[in-house]
Amino acid sequence: MIIKPSSRLRGEIVVPGDKSISHRAVMLGALANGKTSITGFLNGADCLSTIDCFAKMGICIDINDTTVTVNGKGMHSLSAPSKTLYTGNSGTTTRLLAGILSAQEFDSVIDGDFSIRKRPMKRIREPLSLMGADISSDFCPLYIKGRKLHGISYTLPVASAQLKSSIILAAMYADSETTIIQPQQSRNHTELMLSHMGANITTSNNTITILPTENLHAQDITVPADISSAAFFMVAASIVPNSQITLLNVGINETRSGILDILLQMGADIKLENERYFGFEKVCDMTISSAPLHACTIEGDIIGRLIDEIPIIAVAAAFASGTTIIKDATELKVKESNRLDAVVCELKRAGVDITATDDGMIINGKNEVRGADFLTYNDHRMAMSMAVLALAAKGESTIENPHVVDISFPNFFEVLSSLDK
Repeated sequence: MIIKPSSRLRGEIVVPGDKSISHRAVMLGALANGKTSITGFLNGADCLSTIDCFAKMGICIDINDTTVTVNGKGMHSLSAPSKTLYTGNSGTTTRLLAGILSAQEFDSVIDGDFSIRKRPMKRIREPLSLMGADISSDFCPLYIKGRKLHGISYTLPVASAQLKSSIILAAMYADSETTIIQPQQSRNHTELMLSHMGANITTSNNTITILPTENLHAQDITVPADISSAAFFMVAASIVPNSQITLLNVGINETRSGILDILLQMGADIKLENERYFGFEKVCDMTISSAPLHACTIEGDIIGRLIDEIPIIAVAAAFASGTTIIKDATELKVKESNRLDAVVCELKRAGVDITATDDGMIINGKNEVRGADFLTYNDHRMAMSMAVLALAAKGESTIENPHVVDISFPNFFEVLSSLDK
């Protein structure tokens, strides 16, 4: 795909529904008693993998564009799948599903694509095994033998919402209390959704306590627009001159809004309006206008609140004055790609003065950023980040394998093109 520099971006858009919430709505809806109606569902490849897995376990799920109806049959209603549960490229599906399947009365197999087979599953296997789970391997395919589980007290080695959620979902089936201690905040959609569906779960500071759960109650769920998808347009409007973009219904859950905090710190012109709630998730409309950005240091607790947005933050830093330093981001090495290496490589391709460190990167901004032939590493967030960079670069760019955006934002390039006017 060829992308030419833009002179301005203008318009009002709604980005797709939140990927993390869409996954969890299907999973918990399947385990609840009754019908869960999900509005604003992300109809992307990853979330469709979650639907496919639960359909293979006997859950009737109806899809009508971005409205999904899950006919839940209760906590103990899943049927033994006759086939391997294929999760595609979805780490969320793989890790959260492993927590649920560990406690079932049947055996199962989870597998994914070549990327998932490289992603570490030891981080979920270890705590689940302490609970009594029987999982065959530290990498996919995972052969899981259903077992009775026991409550544990566990300190997470990293702030990972997927790891935390896998343990929480298993803990609902355990025979005693489970306590999870987080090193720092990560997205809390699982805790919020379970609390509203009747699970006995409490959070105090960074400690989560879960008691065994007999029943979950179906809820109608409205999915906010995904702030991780909105981030690309927040940065695009900031770095392309004469731009103004309004994003509607964006989720601003405080465990996800690190991108907003950092861009404001960098001098971005972002106005939040109409703050309200979609059920238990806070949303707003935001208008972003182009503005001169300046560097900052990103480290510590905020990393867990913006881990998926670091590639596009690096793009913003390339156009900012001064030196931006990103630390404590080793988790990026085990995403769909090694995003630390990928970001450094592709920004260098564009002439950016960027240096890799053990846990992040150093970006000297305001050098001339030029168009280039960008690789995507089969990573949707890399593809979208490089597309945004290309809009503000000098000269034409190409994006290799642009269709990888289907994982989280199937019509990304159409929306981007609609703003270039």
